[in-house]
Amino acid sequence: MSGTTVSWSALHARTQPSSDSRLRIGSLFSGYGGLDLAVEHVFNARTVWFSELNEPVARVFAKHWRDAPNLGDITAIDWSQVEPVDILIGGFPCQDVSTVGKRAGIAPGTRSGLWAHMAAAINALQPEWVVIENVRGLLSSPATRPPTEGDHREPCKPGDATPDDATLRELEPDPWHLGDHAARPLRAHGAVLGDLADLRLDARWIGPPASLVGAPHHHRLRIFILAHRTLPHPTRDRLHAGRRDTRPGTGKARDDRALAPDHRLRSPRTAWLTDQEARVGDTVVPDRRTVQRWGHYADAITHWEHITGRPVPAPALLNDADGPRAAPAFVEWLMGLPTGWVTGTGELTANQQITALGNGVLPLQATSALRCLVSS
Repeated sequence: MSGTTVSWSALHARTQPSSDSRLRIGSLFSGYGGLDLAVEHVFNARTVWFSELNEPVARVFAKHWRDAPNLGDITAIDWSQVEPVDILIGGFPCQDVSTVGKRAGIAPGTRSGLWAHMAAAINALQPEWVVIENVRGLLSSPATRPPTEGDHREPCKPGDATPDDATLRELEPDPWHLGDHAARPLRAHGAVLGDLADLRLDARWIGPPASLVGAPHHHRLRIFILAHRTLPHPTRDRLHAGRRDTRPGTGKARDDRALAPDHRLRSPRTAWLTDQEARVGDTVVPDRRTVQRWGHYADAITHWEHITGRPVPAPALLNDADGPRAAPAFVEWLMGLPTGWVTGTGELTANQQITALGNGVLPLQATSALRCLVSS
């Protein structure tokens, strides 16, 4: 299917109940599906619909999830017409909370302010679980709220926010406060947690660097938030059931564990993540040729080659006019994706591929973070 938005009648026709008993995922700001891969793998779930406005990137997602319709622009979705899901996931736009941007933060009119539409989706769909991913700047960028009744002070102007102005200096004193007054901005991370609490969801979060799972790009730290409904639900019991018996198993679980009573075979789409997880702690030593080629990067390159199970591609494309630039296949390898996940679509230019990959989620990093959050 193409990456264009489908009609509501087509959506309902394609989301009728099936015999697949896995938990259902609704995916927002989907990109190439890096977060979907991790959530499908950890929760043994399947993505049933997605929302991605960028058409070239949506074509990548549609190639790998052929039965999942694209709901398109999140601001135009009528959530009352959307199939309910067990897990709602998304990495809302990071441009306004990124430490390399202007730090306008989460506020009406900003791209990161699209979080409000994700919160509306949570409120309408009432999923059992919510998974959110964003950049490190979520911890330090501001968020603004409309003035509350009885608070007559002037709210800050998010459009004027920069890392050096008074708005950031007046942020709440620590990341755990959620803030009470519109005149004093809270942290973007606090705003998200506060909204989740208002939606009757308990949340926990973690911020691991990519290097924690052996990836070569050490400073790629991402924030992952896992929230679940405050009322007990059987899905949580099912999720933990497979973790109770850690004795070696010889069944079809592909994770060297005895099968849980409610075991269901996992999707072949994420089977490779099991292999990557198993190799993270292995010790590998670069050979002489690798050291000669990569110098002090040799250890990191060799380790990631071992984890991904494939050799590093050429890192750069040479162009006489523009000079060398990063090769999409190399960035795809850095993200730990299977060969051709993004570069094999045949429909994206090199620049579109780089953009899609740079904005995406590293599946193994997300998998590790979610396993930690689920077990805590």
